[in-house]
Parts: sequence; structure tokens; C-alpha cells
Amino acid sequence: MENLRPSTAKDMPRVLDIWRRAVDATHGFLAPEDRADIERELAAFLPTVPLCLAVDDADVPQGFMLLHEGHMEALFVDPACHGRGIGSALIRFALKAHPGLTTDVNEANRRALAFYEARGFEKTGRSALDGQGRPYPLVHLRHRSAASAASDT
Repeated sequence: MENLRPSTAKDMPRVLDIWRRAVDATHGFLAPEDRADIERELAAFLPTVPLCLAVDDADVPQGFMLLHEGHMEALFVDPACHGRGIGSALIRFALKAHPGLTTDVNEANRRALAFYEARGFEKTGRSALDGQGRPYPLVHLRHRSAASAASDT
């Protein structure tokens, strides 16, 4: 089982490596110039925000998540670790604090959409552009526990 902990500055090279490996494995739809631009943006941005890391027994990050005000901005797991429950553990952690957790997924990333739906997320909308205005449609998702929590009140 993976352990979860906050990121530190020393984790950033590994975090960026996880991002690169995950994107190379799952985001073949990105134009090469867009992928390079996104990587440059993330290399500057990720060290400035708190991340939740899933680390192995040697404290090496295997996946990471960025949460902001109940929205999961990012969830990436090293492809060598896919299928081991790391992404699910990060989602469970986020849901404890944010039962109405939302996220967005690239519409072209069918495997990711299936992953989120299998973990209780439901489609709430769609955008033709990604958050930076690039032509990569997003599917907006909300965890179904939000509806359950609302009906309990």
C-alpha cells in the first residue's frame, strides 16, 4: 500500500518525471508543441503549489495529485505503477475532505474517463477548450457522493 504525504521541493524532479511518463503513455492526442508548452508551464507552476504524493516504502513518489478548493486539478501516476490502486488511494483521500469532488478529464483520454467513472464520478458538462484555451475538449466530472450528501440534508 502506498503512503500519502505532502510534496517538498526535493520531490519536484520526480514529480515532473511522473508527469512526463504518464502524459507520454496516455496523452498521444497532444500536438508535440502543445506538450512541450504544457511541460514548461508545469515545470514553473508545480513547485509553487502543495501536492499530495503517493510514495512507496522507500519514500519515492509514484503518483501525485493537486487539489484546489474541492477540485482535483491534476492526478498523475507513473505508468509503471498503473493498476496498483495509487490513483484510487489519492481519490479516496481527496473525497474525505471534499465529498463533492470535481475534476476535468481530456475527452480524448478515454481510459482516464473510464477510470473516473468507475470510481463514482459523473459527467456534468463539457468544454470545447482546455483550461489554457487549447483545442482539447474537457469533460467535467463531479463525484456522485455530492448528490448523496445533498439528499441527506
